[in-house]
Amino acid sequence: MLNDVLAHGLKLVVCGTAAGAISASLGQYYAGPGNKFWNILSEVGITPRRLEPREFRKLLTYGVGLTDVAKGQAGNDVSIDFTRSDPIGLREKILKYRPDVLAFNGKKSAQVFLGQRRVDYGLQFEVVGNTRLFVASSTSGAASKYWNAEIWSTLAELTRR
Repeated sequence: MLNDVLAHGLKLVVCGTAAGAISASLGQYYAGPGNKFWNILSEVGITPRRLEPREFRKLLTYGVGLTDVAKGQAGNDVSIDFTRSDPIGLREKILKYRPDVLAFNGKKSAQVFLGQRRVDYGLQFEVVGNTRLFVASSTSGAASKYWNAEIWSTLAELTRR
């Protein structure tokens, strides 16, 4: 649905589960009106200003990339066929591009990637090459009851080290 936004030398790659329906139809990451992604990036200082979804490619100028663990699918988590996700392909991309941090936008993408039913928010024990793994609360409007901006602040601090 959405092409990866990846390059060598990134400080951070944010990995979602799959493109939301609105994002897929517009061809823009995190384009749903209830998604907190663009706001939180600027609030915690990962980007110097609030970008619009149509500006997603500009993230590279701030050392940030984007991808999903279930490429080629769109919709809410309940509509995604996770047997078609590609954690091995994602791992290969991370080994190729070697970002400092791979942050999962929500627990579901981390669960799929790590092959674990239970994951905690924050920095993970596992690494991929030299890339540290981090689980942040989902920015999706559908996950608002689990929202915790402080976790994103911790992520921002981690990327400044």
